[in-house]
Amino acid sequence: MVNVSYDTSNDLHWYDPSTGVDNVYNLGDIAWVLTSTALVMIMIPGVGFFYSGLLRRKNALSMIFLSMVALAVVSFQWFFWGFSLAFSETGSKYIGDLKYFGLKGVLEKPSIGSTRIPSIAFCVFQLMFAAITPILAVGAVAERSRLGPVAVFIFIWSTIVYDPIACWTWNSNGWSFVMGGLDFAGGTPVHISSGTAALAISIYLGKRRGYGTERLAYKPHNTSYVILGTVFLWFGWFGFNGGSALSANLRAVQACIVTNLAASVGGLTWMLWDYRLERKWSAVGFCSGAISGLVAITPGSGFVGSPAAVLFGFMAGTVCNFATQLKFIFGYDDCLDIFASHAIGGIVGNVLTGLFAQSSVAEFDGATAIPGGWLDRHFVQLGYQIADSMAGLGYSFVMTTIILWLMHFFPFGILRLRCNEETEILGVDDAEMGEFAYDYVGLEAEIGAGGVREYAEAHGDNAASGGREPRHSMTQHRVSQVKKTEGSSEGSVAEKPV
Repeated sequence: MVNVSYDTSNDLHWYDPSTGVDNVYNLGDIAWVLTSTALVMIMIPGVGFFYSGLLRRKNALSMIFLSMVALAVVSFQWFFWGFSLAFSETGSKYIGDLKYFGLKGVLEKPSIGSTRIPSIAFCVFQLMFAAITPILAVGAVAERSRLGPVAVFIFIWSTIVYDPIACWTWNSNGWSFVMGGLDFAGGTPVHISSGTAALAISIYLGKRRGYGTERLAYKPHNTSYVILGTVFLWFGWFGFNGGSALSANLRAVQACIVTNLAASVGGLTWMLWDYRLERKWSAVGFCSGAISGLVAITPGSGFVGSPAAVLFGFMAGTVCNFATQLKFIFGYDDCLDIFASHAIGGIVGNVLTGLFAQSSVAEFDGATAIPGGWLDRHFVQLGYQIADSMAGLGYSFVMTTIILWLMHFFPFGILRLRCNEETEILGVDDAEMGEFAYDYVGLEAEIGAGGVREYAEAHGDNAASGGREPRHSMTQHRVSQVKKTEGSSEGSVAEKPV
């Protein structure tokens, strides 16, 4: 029997017999946290659509699919031991223990995040943060990976990388939390960790086939998907940041205000930086800037005022835009610019939080007391923010690299992420899934050698002009024919933009 009751105002009460304390949960607070949970959940396919639109159409479905696989895998991992490793009160300063293994004892007791909501509400809200983080990272596998090992990677990475960083950031025992680091909604656990993991994945996987040639000089295959993904993300970010107040109060409203403002300024800033180069208004540039603004404001959304949010958006749109050139300087193939948008954007947000955090804003919830940042003449806060950022960056990069190479040398190669050359030519959708994002994939434009007539001649009665049936798939014979046509020169046949 659950030891709870409701009073005449419909507030939920839990009586703790060991201390004699009557804990009161306001149903409005619980409702806001559950609503925010749903808002963050819609961000997960939003990431899939955003990434999918930026890729070639022959790889479009796999990224949307992976976003939902990440949600499923992490949902089980969070139930199994993820929540306990991140948020058990009896853990260490680096990682929790197995007190809540299998969610045992996670129900009506006050949560470690806030005594205003029960632990089960806090658990499901934090689940969505845990689920969106690995899909941000595994965007780096785009167009050149096997899907089965990616699912295994997500489970391992969530356990070894995300859970410890979440623990030291948000758990009351965590070293960064105790030190005084300020991270309202996930600058380090979500964005720096995933962006840095994407860098490690890009380096491990190596360059895509045709890197450095006209073959990969394509435009996003579906800009509408990019905009749709941005809409889902922007919409969901109100729950991501606003919900992190863990209560329906003025601080939650303030977090929503600065979130929207930073996204708006970030989108306009990035778009204007791109306009100076080609004199065209780029929808992809605007969406990229909006995401970078949202990333940057995440750690400071519950600590900074609205004027500061304008600077967050401008700095994120500027710094992240120029950070996209790092992949050319250092020669890694991060085709979706995840490191530039999330790792660099997260660092920008953490640093600016150290400068502009205000104790008066944190007090909007009527309970939180912080010394503030430079605006409040608390100058050491910047050092705390930088230390937290560098710890998250270094830990994520090293541990992700170790995980990838351990999987690489797993017996019989069954956990290696990199796909073979035939899969890259054919596309991950067809080779790994046998399904497509669209009814018809333009074979000539996607494969880059020969025409549809040639394809029909090679396959006789099995030739098909479209549809989702197996006959639509390119066979091994056709792939071999393409490889022979291209010869040893990667740039001999250019793939047309789609």
